Amino acid sequence: MRLLVSMSIALMTSTAAFATDLGPVAKIEQKPALVELGKRLFYDSRLSGDTNLSCSTCHDPAKGFTDGEKLSTAYTGTEGFRNTPTLANVGHRAAWMHDGRLGTNLNDVSRGMITETYIMNMDMRIMQERMKQDPVYVEMFKAAGKGEPSNGGARGALEAFLKSITSQGSAFDRGELTVAERRGYELFMGKAGCSSCHSGNRFTDDQPYNIGVPNNPDIWSDPLRHITYVTYAKFMGVNNYMNLREDQGAFIRDHKEENKRSFLTPTLRELTYTAPYMHNGMLATLEDVVEFYNQGGGDDVNKDSRLKPLNLKNSEKANLVAFLKSLSGDSFDTPEYVWTADDYSYELIEDWKNKKN
Repeated sequence: MRLLVSMSIALMTSTAAFATDLGPVAKIEQKPALVELGKRLFYDSRLSGDTNLSCSTCHDPAKGFTDGEKLSTAYTGTEGFRNTPTLANVGHRAAWMHDGRLGTNLNDVSRGMITETYIMNMDMRIMQERMKQDPVYVEMFKAAGKGEPSNGGARGALEAFLKSITSQGSAFDRGELTVAERRGYELFMGKAGCSSCHSGNRFTDDQPYNIGVPNNPDIWSDPLRHITYVTYAKFMGVNNYMNLREDQGAFIRDHKEENKRSFLTPTLRELTYTAPYMHNGMLATLEDVVEFYNQGGGDDVNKDSRLKPLNLKNSEKANLVAFLKSLSGDSFDTPEYVWTADDYSYELIEDWKNKKN
């Protein structure tokens, strides 16, 4: 009995220690009025060319700001070729997109998503005019200190909203792990080797690796997905893109052969909300993910040499899954992150050709 009590105390102490070292994620303070403006913009489908898509179409707060699909949707007439990444703690990232092709700031990310032809396909000159015609935006831009509605102001507001999206309330951050979850943590840090890439309080090093994730055949069999990939690959300077049947990943950043099919380490925060997993949605559950690593990853000539079969027992795999689940906290489907104040309607302007802006 005394030994069991001592072990229990030791586990509780270690839990408190790593919760302090690795979490929680710090909230990035933003101007409230600017965040509120960004929130309204995030849910406004008028930011897309044909008004069919908003940022929230693919980034649903109830699903950890993902969409729950293997591969994302895209602009009318196309479909996506990658899994929608979570926006949890996105303001802390060093690079964005699964291939890390955007590495400057979230303002640039917002601009890229809005203007990219196969995503929202918006001419920002038109977007600015749409915002100017909405009296709610006129007031909100003024309240946020941005003057009249503008493209730059809109991108700044979206950046502020995105930076506000912060994980909170997980069992890990509270230091309230079960015995199984604590055992999973020890495996994560030790035998399983997960922490070599999934490090820091977001559990990612923001670096690209090839782990041999199997190809998603839907990208190549569905013409609407294939044409989107071709458009992307052509723009990114990928050779022989019409004949390719594999996603080149972070190769597009430096065009080095050894970086083909490598993708940025994803955060492990909010995993219970963000299935399916991997850049192409090929692993449906956390159990599948753990088994994938237990087998030593997939088959690829460029696979990271550190990936070896782990030979985990079933109980160890279950403990590891339990720990991964402990990294998910409160849902983002709350008034803090959801805009419900209006339906984005406004009166049409009569004789608009003769009106001044």
